[in-house]
Amino acid sequence: MKRLIFFVTLFSVLTVGCEVRGRDGVAGPAGADGRSGVSGADGSSGTQGVDGKSGADGAAGQRGTTGAAGAEGAAGAEGAKGAQGRPGDR
Repeated sequence: MKRLIFFVTLFSVLTVGCEVRGRDGVAGPAGADGRSGVSGADGSSGTQGVDGKSGADGAAGQRGTTGAAGAEGAAGAEGAKGAQGRPGDR
């Protein structure tokens, strides 16, 4: 306990006896003005897109074929012979 009181007292004496801060000196010269930053370069614009190609024309439709000629009609059948009459009564 005595040691603690001794160290606290010694520390207090040294702190009060030694003023850490000295006298204020003369003000130093003013610092140089700071430079302003460089502006960034302007961005370049993008390239223009390629125009799209137009589609090819569709093929022309084909004409319909002409119908085939109709077949000739078949010849008519020969007519049937007439029936013979019955013989008469005698």
